[in-house]
Amino acid sequence: MTEQKRVFKLPPPPLNSAPHFTVTPFSLQSPTEKYYKTPSPKLALSPGTIILDDNYSFGKSLTTDQIVKLASKGQQRNAINVVLTSSDVAVEGFCSSRCGTHGSSVGARINGKRYKFAYIWVGNSETQCPGQCAWPFHQPIYGPQSPALVAPNNDVGIDGMVINVASLLAGTVTNPFGNGYFQGPKEAPLEAASACTGVYGKGAYPGYAGNLLVDPTTGASYNANGVDGRKYLLPALVDPKTSACSTIV
Repeated sequence: MTEQKRVFKLPPPPLNSAPHFTVTPFSLQSPTEKYYKTPSPKLALSPGTIILDDNYSFGKSLTTDQIVKLASKGQQRNAINVVLTSSDVAVEGFCSSRCGTHGSSVGARINGKRYKFAYIWVGNSETQCPGQCAWPFHQPIYGPQSPALVAPNNDVGIDGMVINVASLLAGTVTNPFGNGYFQGPKEAPLEAASACTGVYGKGAYPGYAGNLLVDPTTGASYNANGVDGRKYLLPALVDPKTSACSTIV
């Protein structure tokens, strides 16, 4: 568990601090800045407090309302609260219709005023549905059965969560309250990353994640470097200028 936590606890490095694309799952500002028209300084994200719920305060079978209650334990102003559930926790709709979700809620009063906060939830699919929520690190449930790729952090469930957190984070910063950038119906929007599902590198097509970098030692596939030598696979995002899926590599 400690090693799994480290994958998400790493602080984001300064943007443009290395000659190659350096990123953690929580520093996607650069690709999403094209969606914003703001005066300087540019928008920025920084890691907040980590809250552990080792005692399963709501049990191991959670509803969407309980996910929101867990998210509300974080900051409730100018915040994106991320809820990550372990592989032994079942969540309403998990595996059957979603690998995670994002939304918003109204928090407690702060100085007499209520503020909205955004939240993200992602589940660990390792023992429940890796073929649905951890592809391409596990063979898919449907479609072409190409060999699974080697996960860069040697953990199919966690590396799948990284993909889903990154996808939902991109959706959150570009469509936090349901009135931002999206395609299709508001009830089932295609957002910055979900409009490019399954695309991770150039040349991607159904059943093929695209041309990716491969670690010569471990054979793991990735497209982004993190601090402390971490490697990640992150999803493509829709470029609002071209309406095409833009990949890191």
